[in-house]
This record gives sequence, C-alpha cells and structure tokens, in this order.
Amino acid sequence: MTVEEQTPDTQAEQSATLVVGSIFSAGTLNVGRVLAMATAAAPPNSADPVDVVLAERLAVERPDIPAVTVGEEDVDPARIDRRYSLTRVRDLQRPAEKGYRDVVIMRGDLEAVLGQVKISREDRSVVVRNADLSSRRGFRPLAVASAIVGEGDKVEDFKLQGFIELRPASAGDFANDVAASPDSWARVNLWSSSLRWQHWANVFAVVILSLTGYYIMDPFFGASASADAQEANGYLMGWVRSIHFTTAFVWLMIALTRVVSAFTSRDRYLRWPTLWPLKSKQDVKYLGQVLGHYAFLRDEPPLYMAHNPLQQLGYTGMYVAGVFQMITGFALYGMAHKNSSWIWGLVSSPVDWFGIQPVRFFHALMMFLIWMFVIMHIYLSVRSDSLERHSGISSMINGGVWMRRGSKPVDAPKIG
Repeated sequence: MTVEEQTPDTQAEQSATLVVGSIFSAGTLNVGRVLAMATAAAPPNSADPVDVVLAERLAVERPDIPAVTVGEEDVDPARIDRRYSLTRVRDLQRPAEKGYRDVVIMRGDLEAVLGQVKISREDRSVVVRNADLSSRRGFRPLAVASAIVGEGDKVEDFKLQGFIELRPASAGDFANDVAASPDSWARVNLWSSSLRWQHWANVFAVVILSLTGYYIMDPFFGASASADAQEANGYLMGWVRSIHFTTAFVWLMIALTRVVSAFTSRDRYLRWPTLWPLKSKQDVKYLGQVLGHYAFLRDEPPLYMAHNPLQQLGYTGMYVAGVFQMITGFALYGMAHKNSSWIWGLVSSPVDWFGIQPVRFFHALMMFLIWMFVIMHIYLSVRSDSLERHSGISSMINGGVWMRRGSKPVDAPKIG
C-alpha cells in the first residue's frame, strides 16, 4: 500500500502520526516549492494524514507561500492500478514565470511517477539513489511531478519536481514499515537451512569451547589448597576437559560440512569464491566505500544482498582462525596419545616444534581474538539492521531478507 492508496480506516489510525523527513528537489523548484506543490494536490478539506502533515509542515516552514484550494472535480485520486493521484490546480502562479497557468500535479509512488515523467537517465539515477537512501532510513518517498495545461486543454509532458520523505512517527521497527507499504518490499530467500544450522551450531560450539577452555586455563571456581579439595577439583576438571574435547570433535565435524558445501553446494553464496571477494578493482572500490560507511564517513554504503566485501573478508579470517585453533587444540590433545598411533604423533607435531607453553598461549590467544570478532559481528549486525533495514539478523533464523523493490544489489539481480 502506498501513501496514495490508504483506506479511510488506515488514514484514521495514522492521523497525526506521520513524520515528514527531508525534501529532495529534482527540478528547478526549491524544496519549499516542492512541498507547496505536494500540498496543493490535496482534495479540499482533506483529512488524509498525508495531506494534513504536509499542510502543517508548509505552514511552519513556508508561511509566505499561500495555501491553494482545488475543487472536488479537479482531483482524480490514486487507484490500485495507478499508484498516483492527478490534481488540476487552476491559475497557479509558477516561479520565474509571468502570469498564471493551469497545472496538473501528479503525486504518489516514486516508481509509478517515474514511469510517467520525462527525465534523463542521469537525473533518474540521482533520484533513485537518493530515494533508496531514504528507504533505508525508514522513509517512503512521496513523488511530486507537474505538467502545464496548454492550449486546447492539452496537458504537456510531466516533469519530476522531487519527492518528500514520509514515515509513521511510531514506526521505529522494520515490521511496521513493511506492513504499511508491502508492495514496496520483496522478501528474498537467501540463506539455506544447512548454512543456518552450521551458523548456530558454530555459536553453540564456540561458547562451550570458550567456557570450558577458559576453565582449563584458569580454574576460577572449585579450587582449594587442601589435598581433598584438589582431588575433588580434579574430578571436576576431568568433566570439563571431557566436555571440551567432545565439543572440539563436534566443531571439527561442523567445519568439514562447511568445506564440503563450499565445493558442492548449488547456492552461490556458499561456494568457495565468496571466501575472497576482492576479484577486481571494482571490488576494492566497494570495500573502501563500506569501510567509509562503517567509519561514519559515508551515509550510503554499496547495497549487497548477502555479505559485503568487509564481512566476507571477516568471515574468511574467522575460518583461518578456526583452522589454527583446531590445529593447536588437537596438538595439545594429541600429546597424551602420541605414542599410541603415528596419526596422533603427527597431530601433536606443533608441540614438538614450538614447545607446549607457546602452543597453549597461542591457543588461548586465538580464543580471545575469536571473541573480539564475535562482539564486532553482533554490533555490526545490529547496526546494519538498524540503518539498512534488511532484516539481516532474523534472516539467520528464517533464511529470508527484505529488499526494496527496484533496488539493484551489487551481488544480485535487480529486485523486482
């Protein structure tokens, strides 16, 4: 449902709850005139929350622009098959023009309006990029175009004047925004059930391994100086070590399933090429733009459906860290079995090369580095969901992300 297709019940519920954001001018009119033109398209005595909030904004920001009244017969409201309204404003004085002219104002869904106006490819690109940024911030662009009524009552070509950002005042979450405008968003099934299973199994394994590993490194409860307590604590340590080693083997099996999927999966987002995203100069450029966005130097990052280059490099780094963690962990475990099999003798080779203390130190250090990544991963996931509003966090539960229709991700076809 667009801002021009709301039912009376919806309008009543949203009355006085809409917020006007920024105003983008795409033509020769300044933002105040764009707002005035959007306000002039309203039917007489309209109680539509869109018309009400636009009139209030105009009265506050541009009291020098007089309100325009149109007749009921001059308003052709939006329809389901035409997501914009047409309003004829008679004797409208246009800036930089002498005299008065009749003007038809088109107001409604941006994509629908863009399909009716005369605009260059360059100008269209600028408008779409700004509208996409507005959408990521939770606003819906209300497009405004106009056409002069010439001789013989002939309506000339429509020209896009700009758009106005609108959103419900209380819509701080993505679900309300999608519910208010379902036609503007498309749900894309992105993550397979196998990847989601691997993700949450990894989370479980890393948590258990970290807790038990830290206790093995530094028993922080149950220890005492007495011999009896040390014996009891030794039994506890045995259980902790058993849980740690069992989880380590489970983690190894999870890693093996990920390796297999990297070479056999039909999902291109799971294939091994995604482990190294920097395959061209364009990829490096996008990486720089992503870094600028994360550093708050850029408002608009490149749009990716799956992982952006920085995320892909981060996950690749985690895979490498996981490999080293497994090598050092199994090297420490293999020390007790090196004389029973040549396999365990080979596995425990790093201890023979570097010594037991350096290997233990490196093993503990990797644990802390992994948790640094986990903390950054959670922060950036929440930040990305808040700014880009693609429902990325919940996608690791249900497998789907929400993308605005008409957007063109770098790593996927246009969303239609």
